Amino acid sequence: MNSAPLSAEQVAALQQSSLYNQDLAPVPEERRKWRVWNFAALWISMSACIPTYMLASSLIGGGMNWSQAIITIFLANLIVLIPMILNAHAGTHYGIPFPVYCRAAFGTFGANVPALLRAFVACGWFGIQTWIGGAAIHKILSVFFPAMGYEAHNALGVTLPQFLCFLVFWGVNMWVIYKGIDCIRILLEIKAPLLIALGLALLWWAYKTAGGFGPMLTQPSAFAAGQPKAGQFWKFFVPALTGNIGFGRRCH
Repeated sequence: MNSAPLSAEQVAALQQSSLYNQDLAPVPEERRKWRVWNFAALWISMSACIPTYMLASSLIGGGMNWSQAIITIFLANLIVLIPMILNAHAGTHYGIPFPVYCRAAFGTFGANVPALLRAFVACGWFGIQTWIGGAAIHKILSVFFPAMGYEAHNALGVTLPQFLCFLVFWGVNMWVIYKGIDCIRILLEIKAPLLIALGLALLWWAYKTAGGFGPMLTQPSAFAAGQPKAGQFWKFFVPALTGNIGFGRRCH
């Protein structure tokens, strides 16, 4: 790939191609507004979220102690990090999106396959995280309005308040997406410091509730000798590692 700037005639010719549109066009360096802090804020926002807490706590609930859970999460993210950096280099260097980058390997038509597969995964994760966000709103409102917490008696197992909370959270997300990438960037700059502060507050709450870090850090693994699940560590570790790899890969 040639990184030399194109002439005006070359740009005009490219814009007439059926393979060109504004969303897929390379972004020149002078229009790139995302800097180190913006990507750091994005990373914080993807790491400090309810699904992350749920996945990490599921490792503890499944029988791991805190150190085994952290090692599993670290190893999964390390496995994801290496291909992620290699895959991102061309995009950041040339300012091209994933569907265009795929054309080098799959061709202009074949690149639609990985692009659509990535889109389907993104749609699935958006639905999952939107439901979790709506459920969080529902739980908070249920504290102040206990009548909202009644169980559903329908085939879907979803109450009307739960569905409305989902729609509210979905609507907020769609509004931000409609406002464009700059709105997302600004929101991340506001959100990241708040997540750090709320994470520290949550850690303080756990410290006070548990009576210090000791009871949390000395919790034995259920896979240790003499425990109910002794000898079953690897049987649990492999799917736990796979789940964390899948969760980490969904962000990128």
